Amino acid sequence: MQKERLTAFSDGVFAIIITIMVLELKVPHGADWAALEKLWPVFLSYVLSFIYVAIYWNNHHHLMHAVRHVNGSVLWANTHLLFWLSLVPFATGWMGENQFATMPVAIYGVTLLMPGIAYYTLQLVLIRAQGPGSPLARALGRDIKGKVSPLLYVAAIGLAFVHPWIACAIYILVAILWFIPDRRIERGISAE
Repeated sequence: MQKERLTAFSDGVFAIIITIMVLELKVPHGADWAALEKLWPVFLSYVLSFIYVAIYWNNHHHLMHAVRHVNGSVLWANTHLLFWLSLVPFATGWMGENQFATMPVAIYGVTLLMPGIAYYTLQLVLIRAQGPGSPLARALGRDIKGKVSPLLYVAAIGLAFVHPWIACAIYILVAILWFIPDRRIERGISAE
């Protein structure tokens, strides 16, 4: 099967996720700084989640660029990733509305962990579909970031119960690690 329908559908879901998140930003009731000040937790959680969704979109784009064809397993693995990403607006809103309280911050971590696992699974399924000697398999190599990120999320989820801001700092750290699109795939494709 060709990959175009998969990428078009995925791009649509990414756009909807971002749209849902921005619709959660409510207009303040007031025309002064005090009215805006009340919204800073919601806005901060939105910014962090927007960055995460953008990171996933960028890396998904690079990943699919390295793929020649897809099969049913790839379609399901991709849908699995999109399912977990579709929960990001809920966790974002809950965390922001509750001013980074312990439980929402921990659940936000779970909501980041699960797409990380799903993305890694998608990579494995794609490598299986493309072949172990494919440009994608060679480009991904050992994938240290992909293996370390879930460990950081698990640590952050636990630390949310110690102090939510420590967990948030770890979420930001992981976002910084992934902010630059995965150059391994670009190098692997250009080497072909």
